[in-house]
Amino acid sequence: MKFVSSLIVSCAAVLLASSSLNAEEVNKVCPISGKPVNPVITTVYEGQTYAFAEDACRAKWVAARESSLYHKLGGKAAIDAAVESFYKKVLADDRIKDFFSDINMTAQRRKQKAFLSAAFGGPTPWTGKDMRKAHENLPGLNETHFNAVAENLQKTLEELKVPKDLIDQVMTIAASTKDDVLNRKPKAK
Repeated sequence: MKFVSSLIVSCAAVLLASSSLNAEEVNKVCPISGKPVNPVITTVYEGQTYAFAEDACRAKWVAARESSLYHKLGGKAAIDAAVESFYKKVLADDRIKDFFSDINMTAQRRKQKAFLSAAFGGPTPWTGKDMRKAHENLPGLNETHFNAVAENLQKTLEELKVPKDLIDQVMTIAASTKDDVLNRKPKAK
């Protein structure tokens, strides 16, 4: 009986700890206005609670999520599936696989999912390195390699039966990173 009581107390402690963690995970600053949040003005998106300073901020944020490429692609689950499939192709591609030989692929996949989610309008902004910094120490990286990555991305999306208009949007975003990835001088505007 002592064991059962001890087990119940331990489980209760874990539940309390995890529920307090979830409460702490809610943002303190409104992602729209930058003001402190009102904790009763919230929405849940993909299982995460987001708080806002006012109802108008929540409405604007929800509308942005629903109209985002991220949401149209299928959100987190779709990005996760695409990245997993994409890296299978990349790691089998003789043109580019050597760039990943010394890379922790678990961390790489996690970073890629976070980057693409942010680039496609997901709920969490990108906080990692910019493309220039991330690729600056890759000797020999050139347009052929960039095009191989883009080709693998497009094939992945086609295999996942993503509609062509959404693939075109993804590929436009990917193409917009070329100068940064290849560390070329920015084009004059």
